[in-house]
Amino acid sequence: MIQYIWAKLFKKIRGRSLKDSTIDKTSKVEAGSNVVGVQMDKHSFCGYDCEITNCHIGSFCSIADKVIIGGSFHPMQWVSTSPVFYHGRDSVKKKFSEFKKEEVKRTEIGHDVWIGNYVLIKQGVKIGTGAVIGMGSVVTKDVPPYEIWAGNPAKCIRKRFGDELIQRLLASKWWELEESLLEKAAVHIKEPEAFLDFLEKVRNEV
Repeated sequence: MIQYIWAKLFKKIRGRSLKDSTIDKTSKVEAGSNVVGVQMDKHSFCGYDCEITNCHIGSFCSIADKVIIGGSFHPMQWVSTSPVFYHGRDSVKKKFSEFKKEEVKRTEIGHDVWIGNYVLIKQGVKIGTGAVIGMGSVVTKDVPPYEIWAGNPAKCIRKRFGDELIQRLLASKWWELEESLLEKAAVHIKEPEAFLDFLEKVRNEV
């Protein structure tokens, strides 16, 4: 038991690295994670040992451990992909030329997205609101809202809900609700249709 407690303590005290990033006060980045150029909205978190670069993460997102999002790239259309031929600081110091690469694309993660352990997401990809990415997946293209994707390369397994319910959820924008109203609506969180009916009733009364 003591060994377990020490292991957990060591895991947490390693610290985290945040650079040029804005993390909402209700959200959290766990220890061991490196986060650069990231905006994370309310009530979201990323787990331990994640690498997230140049990314916008919406509200209510759950990102598991050891996830990699964004990152750099090497120019495959040039003679060489080596960084010794393009501008910028890299692991190797030598520069034979310093041509500029194409700008790194920003990755967009919608609201209420769940990303499993060990997922890799290519820079510039857009993950739609309500989507789920299965553990170990490699995501190389955009994921529509409320779809479950998995595999390498990742592909759609199924939708979380029917099309009509998905459209109602997206139209509700429940992730933007005042917290006092969300607390009242949360009693219906296990029943999507009842949840939406409640919100529509409240809004019609205003």
